[in-house]
Amino acid sequence: MQLFDLPGPHQGVCDDPELMLVRQKLLTLDPDGQRFAKVLRDTIDQLLDGEHTGRFDWRDLHKTEKTHAGTLVEINLQREFGFSGGQDMDYLIEGIEVDCKFSQRLYGWMIPPEALGEICLVVWADDQQSQWSAGLLRADREKLTTNGAITKKGNRDGKFHLTKQHHSLVTWLWDKQPLQENLLLHIDEVTRQAILSAGTNSRRGPGQARVSELFRLAQQRRISRTVVRTLAQQKDYMKRVRYNGGARTALRSEGIVIFGDYPNHQAAARALDIPIPREGEFVSARVTKAQPHHEGRTRAFLDGDYWVVADGNDPAEEAPLLPETRKAQD
Repeated sequence: MQLFDLPGPHQGVCDDPELMLVRQKLLTLDPDGQRFAKVLRDTIDQLLDGEHTGRFDWRDLHKTEKTHAGTLVEINLQREFGFSGGQDMDYLIEGIEVDCKFSQRLYGWMIPPEALGEICLVVWADDQQSQWSAGLLRADREKLTTNGAITKKGNRDGKFHLTKQHHSLVTWLWDKQPLQENLLLHIDEVTRQAILSAGTNSRRGPGQARVSELFRLAQQRRISRTVVRTLAQQKDYMKRVRYNGGARTALRSEGIVIFGDYPNHQAAARALDIPIPREGEFVSARVTKAQPHHEGRTRAFLDGDYWVVADGNDPAEEAPLLPETRKAQD
């Protein structure tokens, strides 16, 4: 029996050549797991469908929607990586049949009888913990029966599950990696309720007021477009952020600027030493013109002046205009 070393963070050994081939292919396609992480974040958001439902909490999903999550993860991973469909299992990777199993509970994967003897790509994501994992498991009937690793739970469909004492049978690709934060889920309750209740009696509807309140109260935090879409609940949700009536206009008199993922916005955020918005993200911050007593604070050149992040001692003043363009900053 040949043993294969698992280097680095995946230390250990594996005696399954096919599993190692699949593992190497997946790590070649996604060395740092960022593509996997994005698929999982997007799939959870797809299920929540905040634009149409206003939901941001997995616990608010219907049972049928949670059951459908595994199918969506399987489909979305196949689209992202271009996996061929297997003859009997979900994927064909390096000519090897691989079944995809997702659970919102770690080690909660349900393995059908037809997958016994096959390699399973087991995936877990938890929005409450903002973590995800993915690994490979050989669902070998003989070996698992001998070790008692998979035991029948009396399911009507005859599925099996991995028992606690044999969790080590999973060969991890990425173990408990950070999942992009679902801000509305993790922000404190008082702030969340202030955002959700904003503009309740507004003639224009609450969408604009909620988005503006979001950027007012959740400063210096990365905010995804999904959060904006959930609060705006309209097709052209970006309208609620832009100048000409959006949050950038509404908050300018308070000295609050909203940085997007434009290169010049990212450069300014970096200069101010605040979180840098990544693709599809925003970061808001209240700023003030740099004065002699601000010596030592990091600063950015915006709209013809140098600005610093304001603190409680700085009065509100009209914020600089940010160019809404992807042209690199001079």
